[in-house]
Amino acid sequence: MRLARYIPDARVPEQTRMTIQRRDAETQRQAQRKQKKAREMTSGAQPNLFLQFSALISASLRLCVEKAFLVTFLAALTGCGYHVSGHGEMLPKTIQTIAIPAFGNRTPRYKLARTLPTDIGHELLSRTKYKIVADPKQADAVLTGTVYNFAAYTTISANGRSTTVEAVVTLNLTFTNRATGEQLYNRAGAEFRERYEISVDPKAYFDESGTAMERLSKSVARGVVSALLEKF
Repeated sequence: MRLARYIPDARVPEQTRMTIQRRDAETQRQAQRKQKKAREMTSGAQPNLFLQFSALISASLRLCVEKAFLVTFLAALTGCGYHVSGHGEMLPKTIQTIAIPAFGNRTPRYKLARTLPTDIGHELLSRTKYKIVADPKQADAVLTGTVYNFAAYTTISANGRSTTVEAVVTLNLTFTNRATGEQLYNRAGAEFRERYEISVDPKAYFDESGTAMERLSKSVARGVVSALLEKF
């Protein structure tokens, strides 16, 4: 932008001419500063924008490479016969059905031995793809067990306002492949612990007619199935 230049007029007083010249000079300096600032902003914005765009492209490419590597790695593991344990997927492929006959019992707690097979079956149905059958002779695998011991330990708080009961159930478990006779899982003396905070007499809490034993049975069943799946 070209600024109009002041041409002195002989008819204008000298002091007025100097004032006008100073204003013109100041206006020109301001215009030059604005132009310089505009050039600096334009030249600086382009590299910054380029750097930001480059960083975005680099991050996107890195994410794509990581995903591709993970997919390839998992596919390679599957192709080599590796599987993620903890879901029963490493059991023999011939096993599709499981039977859980009545548990033996070496304790005075008859109800726990009676409810555990049913609760373990429900837990297996909800967490695996296997079917539960009643007749062991019709099953591909059989889970047998014995309630070996039951104990309950009480702890009373310092102020006497609450009581904690820890129930310890000890089981002997065997999981057998009927076709081969192989023991896929064999654990003697497996302990399963559950803790409860109660407000009643601890001796009466695990009464056979109450719901506490049913609750304990379901908790132990979850522990049994988790122990089985962790192996496979």
